[in-house]
Amino acid sequence: MELANAQAQFRAELISAGLLVPTSVDGLYGRSGAFEDIIEGIDRVVISAGTDQPSSRYRFPPVFPRADFDRTDYLASFPDLTGSIHTFVGSERDHAQILAIHAEGGDWGALLAQSDVMLASAACHPAYPMLSGRLPEGGRRLDILGYCFRHEPAVDPARMQAFRQHEYVFVGPAEGAQAHRDHWVDRGMEVLSALGLPATSVIANDPFFGRVGRMLAANQRDESLKVELVVHLYDGLGDGTAVVSCNCHLDHFGQNFDIETADGGVAHSACVGFGMERIALALLKHHGLDTAHWPASLREVLWS
Repeated sequence: MELANAQAQFRAELISAGLLVPTSVDGLYGRSGAFEDIIEGIDRVVISAGTDQPSSRYRFPPVFPRADFDRTDYLASFPDLTGSIHTFVGSERDHAQILAIHAEGGDWGALLAQSDVMLASAACHPAYPMLSGRLPEGGRRLDILGYCFRHEPAVDPARMQAFRQHEYVFVGPAEGAQAHRDHWVDRGMEVLSALGLPATSVIANDPFFGRVGRMLAANQRDESLKVELVVHLYDGLGDGTAVVSCNCHLDHFGQNFDIETADGGVAHSACVGFGMERIALALLKHHGLDTAHWPASLREVLWS
């Protein structure tokens, strides 16, 4: 309960300061201009950290085709986090039925049909379909920033249902993917250090669903495929908050999206994801809720 209380208190402080705007749903917030200024500053630092590895820049909408979502296998691993978009496709008679159910406070959503788009759960997911086919020599590097959705309502302000990731993605030979991940573990630590955030790197696993998921999580940890950069937001309570995630996907996306290396092999991929809101929250927790009182050196890093 101590951790939950600390999370609720931090959320209340952020709302009272006008940084986050609450809604009736846990984990869903509006952001103030001051909060967005912090996000923009973080983004400049993240962009600067990637200048030595030229990447093609892409920005995708927060939704992408359901057919492409199916190819990610996200539904098999994380059904509880998935977000599907449904809409009305019925007749006037069906519309009248929906309105009647709505007026009675009933579940009118049952009369909607699944659309052909899904909410993106990772910023990089919409990019893999465009890479199908043979890659150039050395593979591809992508710079991607986008909103993501994961259905995990929580009091903890660091566990938002809608949030942004700035990712650097590599797709190509296996050794290149591994090198990309390893490089960004170190570079991510440099970014957090420049922001005055005390972080540690830990071997981690994704929250795979069910019994099979527990086996996948164990394998992921055993092979050290996922490394998280963690900052403590709640005075040492809990395991800390992952603000950067560095991942090797092996040939998962190469297989599923028919992506080949220049020599015809199945492409491997890796990504680093900077959790923009989580880094902003870590800055607010460690340096205070009023950015005017942040250290001059930090303000210079963010906004000079």
